[in-house]
Amino acid sequence: MRSKPTIRSTIGAAILAAATVAPALPLSAQEPDFKPQITARKALMQLYAFNIGQLGAMAKGSAPYDAAAAAAAANNIATLARLDDSAMWPAGSDNFSTEGTRAMPELWDDMADLRQKGMALAEAADAMAAVAGNGLDALRAAMGPLGGTCSACHKAYREPR
Repeated sequence: MRSKPTIRSTIGAAILAAATVAPALPLSAQEPDFKPQITARKALMQLYAFNIGQLGAMAKGSAPYDAAAAAAAANNIATLARLDDSAMWPAGSDNFSTEGTRAMPELWDDMADLRQKGMALAEAADAMAAVAGNGLDALRAAMGPLGGTCSACHKAYREPR
């Protein structure tokens, strides 16, 4: 004669069934989707690159110096540097945890360093905005510090290609 299942045995069977089914669930059901954040921060970086590229071309002489265009590009960079982009960088959206990004996990390990690098970028961008329209020599002098702030963050927190 078979005995009636107890609540304890029913719960045990349910836990066992869940444990065997859970590993078969697709990863997307278990991990957050950071595609919107990664897309947004890539767009932000493209805006930086576009504006810095205009200034760099003028500084190198591959584009004619244009005071109005230089001032506009420099002001764009200064505006971007002051943008609150914190929602674009959620923990777990690194290149070890998700695809489609070169942001290394170390970025989230030392937020004080990241904030310091962000402040350095904002200061260099403000300095560029103050002089970019004042002549080619002034623009060239400000390029090194501005580019240096970009490189500092990229070397520390972006996976090389």
